Amino acid sequence: MYISSLSLSNFRNYSKEKIEFSPYTNVIYGDNAQGKTNILEAVYLFSQGRSHRAKSDKELIKFGEEFSKLSLEFHDNNRDYSASMRLIKNGKKNIKINHVQITKLSMLMNYLNVVMFSPEDLDLVKGAPSSRRRFMDSSISQLYPRYLTSLIDYHKVLAQKNSLLKALKKQGAHSDVMLSVWNEQLALEASKIMEYRIEFINLIDGFASKIQREISGEILKISYSPGTKSEGIDKSSIFKYFERNQRREIEFASAQVGVQRDDLHISVNENEARIYASQGQQRTAALSMKIAQADYLQSIKGEYPVLLLDDIMSELDINRRMYLSQKIRDKQVLITSTDTDLIESTGSTKLFHIKNGSALREGK
Repeated sequence: MYISSLSLSNFRNYSKEKIEFSPYTNVIYGDNAQGKTNILEAVYLFSQGRSHRAKSDKELIKFGEEFSKLSLEFHDNNRDYSASMRLIKNGKKNIKINHVQITKLSMLMNYLNVVMFSPEDLDLVKGAPSSRRRFMDSSISQLYPRYLTSLIDYHKVLAQKNSLLKALKKQGAHSDVMLSVWNEQLALEASKIMEYRIEFINLIDGFASKIQREISGEILKISYSPGTKSEGIDKSSIFKYFERNQRREIEFASAQVGVQRDDLHISVNENEARIYASQGQQRTAALSMKIAQADYLQSIKGEYPVLLLDDIMSELDINRRMYLSQKIRDKQVLITSTDTDLIESTGSTKLFHIKNGSALREGK
C-alpha cells in the first residue's frame, strides 16, 4: 500500500499545496512550526476520519477561512483509490472514496491503513491505560468495521448508563430496571469487543516479542487485562458481572467495570515494564509494539500499511534508529524531521523542505 499524492487547500497553515510522494522513503524536513506534522495529520485523517491531535475539525481549517479541501491518491494490491474530504467550519465533514459518499466512520477505516509513530507513543508503556486502548482500537478498527461499530454503540449506551447512575446516586436509590436494560446492551457489545481484543493481543504479543528480542535481546510479554472480570466473555457472563456491580457503580455514580477500563499488562524480562523497566527498556517496548502494529495489519490484509513517523528519529538512540531504518527500508514511510542527518537516504528517497506552509521538493 502506498500514497502517490496529497493535495491541500486551506488546511492548517497550507493555502494550496500538492505533494507527490515516493512509494518508499519521504523525508519532510524543516524548522519547527513550519507545517511538517500537518502533512502527516492530513494523511491520518483519510485513514482514521479524525485528527490525532485536534479536538475538532474546525481547528484544521486555515485561520480566516470557512472550509478546507483535501484529496489523496493511494493504491493497494488490488486497485487505485481517489479520496476527497471537505471540512466545513460550522458543519459536518464530507468524505468520498472513488466518488462514493462515506457516511460512517466504519466505512472509511478499511481503505487506507496507516501506523503513526510520534514521540508520545514512547509513553505507550508507562502512560495511561487510555493510550493502550487507543493502540488496540486503531489497529483493529482499520481491519474490522464491525469492531468500530460495536465500540461506538458501546460508548453511546455507556453515556446513557452513566447519566442514570448519577441520577440514582442523587436519589439515594439502590437499583433501577433501566440500569439492567443498559447493562444488557453493554454486555452484548462488550462480548464482541473483547473477542476482537483478545485475538489482537495474542497476535501482537508474538510480533512485538520477536522485535524486542531482535533489538535488545530482552523478553517482552504483552497480555490482556480486561476491565470485566467475568467468568467468560459471552454476553450472559458479562451481563451477570455487570449486575453484581450495580450497587458499587451507583455509589461511585459512574460505570466501574467494562471494556472502557481495559488495559494491557506489559512486562520486560518478567518484570512489570511500567514500574520496573528503565526508560530505555520502556522505549524499546513501545517501539516494538508500534512496529508490531504494522506487522499485524500486514498479516491480516496482506500488505504493509503506510508509516507516518513524526520527528521520532530524534527520540531514539542510534541502535533503535538503525533497527527502525532497516525495518522500513522497503516500505512507504513519511518522516518529519528537523535534521536529515538522522535519516538513512537511498536512491528512491524524496526530500521535501517545508517552510511557512509550502513544500519544496529538494533539487527543484
